Amino acid sequence: MARTAWRRTALLLVTAAGAGALVAPQAAQAAQTTQSAQAAQAAQAAPPTRAAPRAGDPVRAIERSAHPLRSTDPGGSTADLRPLGRMVGGAEVVGLGEATHGSHEFFTMKDRVFRYLVEKKGFTTFAQEISWTTGLRFDAYVRGGKGDVRKLVHDELAETPWDTDEYVRLLTWMRAYNQKHPDRQVRFMGNDLNYPHQGTEVFDAVRSYVRAHEPDLAERVDALYAPLRRLTDSDVFWKLPMAERKRLTKRAEEVHGLLEGRRPAHGGRAHAWALRNAESIAETAQILTYDDTDQGVKDAMLHRDRLMARNTAWWQRYTGGKVLLSAHNAHVGYESYDQRYPKMQGAFLRDALGKRYRSIGFTFDRGAFMAQSETSTVWRERSVGAATPGMNEYTLDKVRHDDYVVDLRTLPATARTWLDKARPTRSIGTAYPDGPWPIRLGASHDILIHLHQVTAAHRQ
Repeated sequence: MARTAWRRTALLLVTAAGAGALVAPQAAQAAQTTQSAQAAQAAQAAPPTRAAPRAGDPVRAIERSAHPLRSTDPGGSTADLRPLGRMVGGAEVVGLGEATHGSHEFFTMKDRVFRYLVEKKGFTTFAQEISWTTGLRFDAYVRGGKGDVRKLVHDELAETPWDTDEYVRLLTWMRAYNQKHPDRQVRFMGNDLNYPHQGTEVFDAVRSYVRAHEPDLAERVDALYAPLRRLTDSDVFWKLPMAERKRLTKRAEEVHGLLEGRRPAHGGRAHAWALRNAESIAETAQILTYDDTDQGVKDAMLHRDRLMARNTAWWQRYTGGKVLLSAHNAHVGYESYDQRYPKMQGAFLRDALGKRYRSIGFTFDRGAFMAQSETSTVWRERSVGAATPGMNEYTLDKVRHDDYVVDLRTLPATARTWLDKARPTRSIGTAYPDGPWPIRLGASHDILIHLHQVTAAHRQ
């Protein structure tokens, strides 16, 4: 496989969460570019004030149910978040999306919502669509571990959209909170496969458990893991011949099977932790055995969303606490709008948790974000003008509040009917141009946060 082919497909597997612009056909990219240009031209020609809604327009129905937001920045009064707290209700996992991976306000709003849910609703974990091993390192830091937070974030997230000041601020707050509340600490969890590196922690966790509790398996486990432990770079793994990748994957699966077969009759947290780490090694190897054909990409995306949902549900059970799950709108939602993504993480979580899961989506009318391009991995600031007629955001932005939250499940029939129709909607992943995409907001999320304008995130 050519270097560009395997790299582009590998990036799709782990970072192109907003519909995988990295592998979009050229025709689609051209259409997206045209749509973006049209949007920018329309924004320049549009008057600065919003048009009044027409009779029968869903705007009035949404406006009656919308709750204005005081700010997207953490700190200060949280009285405006009380309606959101009521919408969340007794949910144990809340998926909070983002319409771009690179906008400041999406992440600061997540920070603000997480603090509120921790302090008012008893949430204990911030989960993110990043690797399990990165999550382990962040978790160690926020619970008092050594290290410089900026260096840690850069070392772990330099190849992702989240190597930002906003992320540093979140981890800094989590660590400070834990110092003040040693008896009710918050945790960090990465729910994704391990990319770009496996990390030695996962192998060490399995090996330590086996030596302490199943010593007769130690020699076999060490032998099975030996070549995998030497090959922790997923990009190098990806370049191996398919037969070799599958052979190594079987070794990882065998270790997981050995541990699963020794499951203690009484359960056991130590066993559960070792098994989770063994599963993480196997999950990463498994997803790197898919080829880059159209069907291979579909199968890999289905595998990834399923494992992210399974990992999140496992963590919630293991810790016994409530989880805020941060990911792209596409991954926390219920309905896929891209044929390469057969079923989304949010749908798997709804299957597993029912009403104990809530999906919150983000939309925005105009603004800026950081993104790569189809041909470059350099992060650059991009911008889009006001939404154009026919887009979901065009109507949502007519509501008199600049920023607001609304419960899509309880809206009047007029608004629910409008929300049930697919319309062009911004859903921007790692690379741009990307979209707009035909999305049914009512079928995708339980709750919606709309922002009038966003700005680019601040990369370190």
